[in-house]
Amino acid sequence: MTDTNVTVRARFVVRGRVQGVWFRGATQDEARRVGVAGWVRNRPDGTVEAEAEGTPEAVEALIAWARRGPSAARVTEVAVEWLVPTGERGFVVRG
Repeated sequence: MTDTNVTVRARFVVRGRVQGVWFRGATQDEARRVGVAGWVRNRPDGTVEAEAEGTPEAVEALIAWARRGPSAARVTEVAVEWLVPTGERGFVVRG
């Protein structure tokens, strides 16, 4: 049985060919599909950074998706850091 009252938050940085392949938009779509809040953005070093908040299962599902990304992406690494939830709502593309 899953406790749907538990909320977790993770920051993850995705490395590889992840910019210019619609990674941010696809991440937003997937986040909304699995029901997590947060944001995603490109970083100047060529990586994509995101924070996701929701049930442990939903956040893990988004991280698992990020390990593959959209079809044009070539993900080589996803580094995950667990954070304190902030109560964020919605999922947006930043910068």
